[in-house]
Amino acid sequence: MSNNPILVASEITRHYPVSRGFMKPAALVKALNGVSFSLHAKKTLAVVGESGCGKSTLARQLTLIEDLTSGQLQIAGIDTVGASVAALKALRPKVQMVFQNPYASLNPRKQIGTMLAEPLLLNTSLSAAEREEKVRAMMTRVGLRPEHYHRYPHMFSGGQRQRIAVARAMMLNPSVVVADEPTSALDVSIQAQILNLFMDLQDELGIAYVFISHNLSVVEHVADDVMVMYFGRAVEHGSKEVLFDRPLHPYTRALMSATPAIRAEDRGAKVKLLGELPSPLNPPTGCAFNTRCPFASDHCRKEVPQLRPAEGRLVACHRVEKITL
Repeated sequence: MSNNPILVASEITRHYPVSRGFMKPAALVKALNGVSFSLHAKKTLAVVGESGCGKSTLARQLTLIEDLTSGQLQIAGIDTVGASVAALKALRPKVQMVFQNPYASLNPRKQIGTMLAEPLLLNTSLSAAEREEKVRAMMTRVGLRPEHYHRYPHMFSGGQRQRIAVARAMMLNPSVVVADEPTSALDVSIQAQILNLFMDLQDELGIAYVFISHNLSVVEHVADDVMVMYFGRAVEHGSKEVLFDRPLHPYTRALMSATPAIRAEDRGAKVKLLGELPSPLNPPTGCAFNTRCPFASDHCRKEVPQLRPAEGRLVACHRVEKITL
């Protein structure tokens, strides 16, 4: 297997113009503002952060649903920026997506067999019999029974629907699957089954995952590396073991302290954030976290911190050496 990464993002940004009303100039929302990482086969990168931090915007860029505002995105060694329509069409099957809500992501008017065969119909020259054979094989692989082939989505439970969504994402043998909160709409007992399914498919098929979640307990179970995002930027990025053992950025510490733990010895000191999440239409100067950070200084309010090495990971914080416990 090649040691080259299957997906490389370099300073990717996505900005959206937003109307502010009649006779007023449009504002610019910097939903994604310079994110970089690489992903290898059979590895899982977890992207975590609060709602509005840019996680789902990142997912839309990685799956080529939207164009980048700036930066570079390489899939299987091919740069997507400036690529031809034919090249992009060939790349799209390599990156598939599993959406958050299995009740909304499936077409209620189509039978499951028809729905799962659709990617093959659009992207391959297989015959109808060959498509059905592949669909039935994938259904078995994700834990669905043969009689489910002719059923409609409303006839399934939430966990079964998410299995169908996973099967659909896997139909074209992708290199990367972007999973956007794939278990948050499910019961806890079903979440474990779906997570184990993801991990089994990764071992079997060699797929790389970008796993977007706000649930750090789930992240600890599935991730190899973790990227913590705040206000469109990565603020801490490193291996799961390093981040969970000793988070450095004040925002990462706050996220970790908010994770529920059953055992008393697993509960750390609670970190309370000050203030409110800033408006994307009026972002603060300097570090975007300075309005809520208890350690913020004048330097933080003036200059945007860049990711830099610290204790085996990358951290975007001016004061990380001074506040390390």
